[in-house]
Amino acid sequence: MTATTAGQTDVVAYVRALGVRARAVSRDLAAAGTSAKNTALVETAALIERHRADIASANRMDLEAGRQKNLSPALLDRLELTDARIDAMAEGLRQVAALPDPVGEIDALRQRPSGIRVGRMRVPIGVVAIIYESRPNVTADAAALCLKSGNAVILRGGSEAINSNLAIARCIAGGLAAAHLPADAVQVIDTTDRDAVGTLVQMAEYVDVIVPRGGKGLIERISAEATVPVIKHLDGICHVYIDDHADLDKAVEVAVNAKTRRYGICGAMETLLVAESVAGQVMGRLAARYRDAGVELRGCERTRALLPDAIEASEEDWRTEYLAPVLSIRVVDGLDAAIDHIATYGSGHTDAILTESVSRANAFLARVDSSSVMVNASTQFADGFEYGLGAEIGISTNKLHVRGPVGLEGLTTQKYVVFGDGTIRP
Repeated sequence: MTATTAGQTDVVAYVRALGVRARAVSRDLAAAGTSAKNTALVETAALIERHRADIASANRMDLEAGRQKNLSPALLDRLELTDARIDAMAEGLRQVAALPDPVGEIDALRQRPSGIRVGRMRVPIGVVAIIYESRPNVTADAAALCLKSGNAVILRGGSEAINSNLAIARCIAGGLAAAHLPADAVQVIDTTDRDAVGTLVQMAEYVDVIVPRGGKGLIERISAEATVPVIKHLDGICHVYIDDHADLDKAVEVAVNAKTRRYGICGAMETLLVAESVAGQVMGRLAARYRDAGVELRGCERTRALLPDAIEASEEDWRTEYLAPVLSIRVVDGLDAAIDHIATYGSGHTDAILTESVSRANAFLARVDSSSVMVNASTQFADGFEYGLGAEIGISTNKLHVRGPVGLEGLTTQKYVVFGDGTIRP
C-alpha cells in the first residue's frame, strides 16, 4: 500500500467513524428535551463571547493564510470574523434557543369515521452533514439549528477557515457538556483532506441529508457525487426590477443597498433591470451612487446610451454571480420583459420588484419562480436571521423538501401518528 493510499484509507475510516457515532447519538437527540437543547445553545453563546479573543486570534491566522494564497476580497470578507460578527454568532444561538421547538408538534389531527384519529408529528431528519466554505460563523449557525431541531450534525468547513472553525467547535463542545448532551451531537471534521468530502457525501447509511454552502464548484461537485439527498442552491443571481410605477427615491435607495451593503453574499443583487419609461430619470442618480461605492457597471446597449462609461455587458454577464463590486444593468420594455429576463437568467434565489402598483407587485409575486420574491425591499434581506428564523443553515432553491432560508422547520420532517382505543379495522 502506498503512502497516498494509506492516507486516503485513514481519512475514509475517520469520516465513517464520525458517521457511526452521529447515527448512534441521533436517536438520543431526537428524544432530547427542549430545556437541555436550549441550555447547550445559551452556554455555547456565552462561551463564544468569553473566548472571543481566542476565536479572533484563530481567525487572524486563517486570514493571513488566505492572503498568502491570494484569496479574492469577496472570500476574505466571508472569512473574516469581526467583533460584530462574533456578537452576531452569539446572538444567533440565543435567538435559536428562544424559538419554539418544532420537534413533537402534532398538526392536522382529525377524527376518522373508523374511530381512529390521524395526525402528523414533526420529527428530526436524523443526521445532517454540512459542507461549507469560508464563513466560519456557519459552524455556530449550523450546530445551533441542527441541535435545536434534534439532529446530529457533522460539519466540514473549508480548509481556509480550519483554525476559526475549530476554535468555535471548542465552544460548542463546552455548551453540550454543560447541558449533559452527547459530545458526538456536533462533530467538526478536523482534516482539510478533500477525500473527507467524497466520503461524507456517499455515507447514506449514516447521513440523511447533505447541505453544501459555498461556491458553485463545491456545490456542483457534491451534487454530482452525492448518494445522499442534497439541499442546495448553485448561484445567487439576484435581480431588482425598477418598474414604471416605482417611487424613484425609494428605488434608488433599495437598488444601492441591494448591491453595495455586502458584495460577497448570495442575496446581493447581481443584475438591475430598469423599465425603459423611467430609465432616463433614475439611471444617472444610480450611476453616481454606484460610482461613489466603486462598483463597476456593465450594461446593455440602451443602458450604455444613458451611461457611456458603462462596459458593454456580454451574454455571460447576465448569467454571472459576481460576489464583487460589479453590476449588470439592462433596460427592459416593462414588467413582462423583466419577468422573462429573470426566467431566462435567474437562479431561483431572490428577486425583487420596486413598484407602487399593487397589481404589478402581485403579478411579479405570482409569476417569478424563486425561493424568495420581494416587493419594495432589498434582496439583502434574503437571510434566515432577517426572516425571523434565527440563524439559517443555508438557502435552498430546491422545490422538495424545503425552499428558501432553511431554519428549524426545514431540518425536520413529518410522520403520521394514529390514535385509537382498541380500534380494529372492519
